[in-house]
Amino acid sequence: MSDKSKTDNEIDKSGLSRRGFLGATAVTGAGALVGVTALGSAVMSRESWAAAVKESQQNIHVAPGELDDYYGFWSGGHQGEVRVMGVPSMRELMRIPVFNVDSATGWGLTNESRHIMGESAKFLNGDCHHPHISMTDGKYDGKYLFINDKANTRVARIRLDIFKCDKMITVPNCQAIHGLRLQKVPYTKYVFANAEFVIPHPNDGKVFDLQDENSYTMYNVIDAEKMEMAFQIIVDGNLDNTDADYTGRFTAATCYNSEKAYDLGGMMRNERDWVVVFDIEAAEKAVKAGKFTTLGDSKVPVLDGRKKGDADSQFTRYIPVPKNPHGLNTSSDGKYFIANGKLSPTVSMIEIARLPDLFAGKLKDPRDTIAAEVELGLGPLHTTFDGRGNAYTTLFLDSQVVKWNMAEAVRAYNGEKVNYIKQKLDVHYQPGHIHASLCETSEADGKWLVALCKFGKDRFLPTGPLHPENDQLIDISGDEMKLVHDGPTYAEPHDCIMARRDQIKTKKVWDRNDPFFAPTVEMAKKDGINLEQDNKVIRDGNKVRVYMTSVAPVYGVTEFTVKQGDEVTVVITNLDMIEDVSHGFVMTNHGVSMEISPQQTSSITFIADKPGLHWYYCSWFCHALHMEMVGRMLVEPA
Repeated sequence: MSDKSKTDNEIDKSGLSRRGFLGATAVTGAGALVGVTALGSAVMSRESWAAAVKESQQNIHVAPGELDDYYGFWSGGHQGEVRVMGVPSMRELMRIPVFNVDSATGWGLTNESRHIMGESAKFLNGDCHHPHISMTDGKYDGKYLFINDKANTRVARIRLDIFKCDKMITVPNCQAIHGLRLQKVPYTKYVFANAEFVIPHPNDGKVFDLQDENSYTMYNVIDAEKMEMAFQIIVDGNLDNTDADYTGRFTAATCYNSEKAYDLGGMMRNERDWVVVFDIEAAEKAVKAGKFTTLGDSKVPVLDGRKKGDADSQFTRYIPVPKNPHGLNTSSDGKYFIANGKLSPTVSMIEIARLPDLFAGKLKDPRDTIAAEVELGLGPLHTTFDGRGNAYTTLFLDSQVVKWNMAEAVRAYNGEKVNYIKQKLDVHYQPGHIHASLCETSEADGKWLVALCKFGKDRFLPTGPLHPENDQLIDISGDEMKLVHDGPTYAEPHDCIMARRDQIKTKKVWDRNDPFFAPTVEMAKKDGINLEQDNKVIRDGNKVRVYMTSVAPVYGVTEFTVKQGDEVTVVITNLDMIEDVSHGFVMTNHGVSMEISPQQTSSITFIADKPGLHWYYCSWFCHALHMEMVGRMLVEPA
């Protein structure tokens, strides 16, 4: 076991070391798991970490002008965005605003983005957790990336040809979309989304008792192409994380609050919670046959998947697992759903091939589907795979990643004396999600692994009371894991996903017929405007629409006049064809800002509430005379 560095042993004013505090708190919550004596020992010294980096640094160097092998898509956590990284360089390439307001691009400000966000554009925050790439035949097809917003119960879709969000849905009848995964085969027909929190139905303030039979949460199935609800399934308990199999029939989700409690002690009362398995094909048949209900004003089909006495519904089965399970991951060989115990030192391997018999009533006990319950260490949260039969699990309390062999774990569970644990690697500190290259597909290639650590204390320059977190890149191409890179990250970047660069096909300039700005094109047609040619002001009462083109370094309209109180819509079409020449539009002192990339049309609406002269300017550097790319809005007093 590695020695601690001096800073790891520093004592704060409370008399507890940082790691001691975290370990003692977690074990107190977990009850009688294990003693606390081993909790602070999984810390790599700075010297050993530096040696590991030096040994493997040649593998991660991407020279100037060279390209990374993988695109990485990181959830932006409380920022509500998606961050695009190059792997293995770990260079940040781009940020994609989704659930946030972004003044650089105008996301959340422009008419196009607000049209996509719909009524939820009123929310200025987001909390995105789980990015996942669409698939065909169990492989990434590079078409879409989907991500959830736990804070405001939304799911968004990002087009990977333009790296822009193009659809967003607020899930009805629920609160807090957390776990999210996609159908793998034959293609991503559905997005599967867990609503985490139990709420009364109807949630109208008349009932607050979570034990009431009409208090529950639901498993949500979204049509991935239409971005509309397909159906919902009521469950017992709550829902945490989910994943899908490689047949297209089954999905599974963890439940950590089978007690339907509202307090910490209540949520830990049961020694076993469960994994809910969903038969998606059976649910589809029921919906098609009209065997569903609806809730309130929502027209979404709702199926009841709760237990009925001792018998489960036709759509669900409940498999007991220990304790407060968190992550749910499908092995890349398609054999197992793996539920990570969190408050148990074990992960539960559910054999997917046994699930048809479970639904057919051929198994006496749902736990007959358990192929192994594998002891790994303290605080297992998430598991990923290398395509060579090995799994990698984060141990939150031990601050480690453990590499273990799945086939050998099953043999050990059946009584053989075999050491299924191949290696434990110290990471810094308290890792949550973990992701290996291509691990959610049948093409898992076992090259790179990212551990997303919740704490980065002492790894980087101090930044005040709010510390950066730490994403660590690990080389898994050989027999041993090698930690090769630390990467500071901001505001709880919850999870990530990696795809080969050849799987992502991007446009270099916008297509003029792109549906992204179709509503603005339609508005222009009604005004008789040719967006590629016309520079014109349309006056409609107190509504003014200013249409202009832009070609570096000039706007097609350099001055227009409105009256105080007018609603002004500025529509700009960038006629430049060179892929790097993006323009911007900022109206000073009006909270107005947007991006207009080559061949894109963007529009923004605001109130001209201040009389006087107001300059507008290009905010994206586009030309040697970029500073001269300006215009004036003249606002006459009301």
